[in-house]
Amino acid sequence: MTALLRWLRHSLALLRIGFLLARADVLFPLERMPGFPALLWIIRRLCPPAAAVRGMRPGQRLAWALQRLGPSFIKLGQALSIRSDLIGETAATDLSSLQDRLPPFPGVEARAVIEAELGHPLEQLFARFDEEAVAAASVAQVHFAETPDGRRVAVKVLRPGIEAAFARDLDLFLWLAQRLEASLPQTRRLRPIDVVGQLAQSVTLEMDLRYEAASASELAENFRGDPAFRVPKVDWERTARRVITTERVDGIPIGDKAALIAAGHDLRAIVTNAATFFFNMVLRDGFFHADLHPGNLFVAADGAIVAVDFGIMGRIDRKHRIYLADLLTGFLTGDYKRVAEVHFEAGFVPATESVEAFTLACRSIGEPLMGRPMAEISVGRLLSQLFQITHQFNMETQPQLLMLQKTMVLAEGVGRNLDDSSNMWVLTQPLIEEWMIANRSAPARAIETLTGLLKSLERLPAVIAATERLVLNATANGITLHPETVKAVSGGARGGRLAWPLWVIAALIAVAMIHGWHR
Repeated sequence: MTALLRWLRHSLALLRIGFLLARADVLFPLERMPGFPALLWIIRRLCPPAAAVRGMRPGQRLAWALQRLGPSFIKLGQALSIRSDLIGETAATDLSSLQDRLPPFPGVEARAVIEAELGHPLEQLFARFDEEAVAAASVAQVHFAETPDGRRVAVKVLRPGIEAAFARDLDLFLWLAQRLEASLPQTRRLRPIDVVGQLAQSVTLEMDLRYEAASASELAENFRGDPAFRVPKVDWERTARRVITTERVDGIPIGDKAALIAAGHDLRAIVTNAATFFFNMVLRDGFFHADLHPGNLFVAADGAIVAVDFGIMGRIDRKHRIYLADLLTGFLTGDYKRVAEVHFEAGFVPATESVEAFTLACRSIGEPLMGRPMAEISVGRLLSQLFQITHQFNMETQPQLLMLQKTMVLAEGVGRNLDDSSNMWVLTQPLIEEWMIANRSAPARAIETLTGLLKSLERLPAVIAATERLVLNATANGITLHPETVKAVSGGARGGRLAWPLWVIAALIAVAMIHGWHR
């Protein structure tokens, strides 16, 4: 598509989007942009706000508009719900309640997708297939079925034509992000292009249900042997790019408090299990379910928690896990200087910024929490407030931490709904302390350093060979070195008496440099 055609296509799409946003009265950010207040006044006269949005907060109005713009915009709203630094905490909270629900498509179309993907008539694949969907979202819908050998399963099927619809809208989002960064350089710190890129990557994974199956398999492997948490088993023979089949879950939705009580479950035990599950996903494994709303968690008859829907997963590497552990410890103990230092050590805040000023900013967030009951403290909200002040210190957005922060808010909400006197961080404190000892103690750091050195030594032969090639190539291309130096570096000195000290020095420098890069 040429640039002109792309511009025309997206401009027409923006007219439709602008009309609906005007009806939702969410064009207020234009009030702060030069030249736009007058245009906004005209738009409001031509497209007055709809009666349905009167009395709503801005975030609620935006959610209303995105719901009506379709699947891609629902996903965009969900992506923005973790960007409290971009849209504010209240609006982010409003968007987090955006329901990813659409009317189901006909069962006959689901049949056609399944048969095309799996290459067999539906009757050969399933002894029974319920054509009425039990759940329908923007990307896919779920049907219950039974296999010929009697297993009860859930079959998730992509919506017909959804890939093309998302591709079209994602191209529009990217075009808008590019225009935004080009016209407003101050927005580059918020990385709108990266936000779209992350959304595109997430959607791409969701469009291939084999990735969801693989995520379920990895999560199940991480919790193998854990009786308190289960993942539905994947039926790989009935899984393909546009279809995933898993065992059907029998349980009570974790958000149905009354039903859990009626079934005789211990709510505090459920909250403890959920907190332990969350801790193990994030800090122990670094691979977590990033869509932990109550509809995706069930409680089995034996009290075990069962998760479903693995289309949105998050990863957090060891560096960020250590950062998070240090951050939580610093805030909960009131050590704001340590909280600030953690950001500088991780390289999140430029070294040119003031540690003292950042410490003061952290104190302004943490101090109001001191003395309050732990049950009232939300770490998710704390991180949200922290991310909102980082623009003052030129801290770039950390997408994986934003996703984790949203997941924390969802997990905390699940726990408080069941037992408002509990706090997941108190319940998992022994696990956190044990993890900190194992990963942040002096012996643990010494082992980490030694491991880094050993890995660096493993790379030495390649580094030495590359150094030799570099020196010889440089010499061949006209850079003059003393003959004895060339002989020494290339290993040509008689008897190696001059070569080995240089190699030792080069090796030590290489080890130091490589180890420094990996710290």
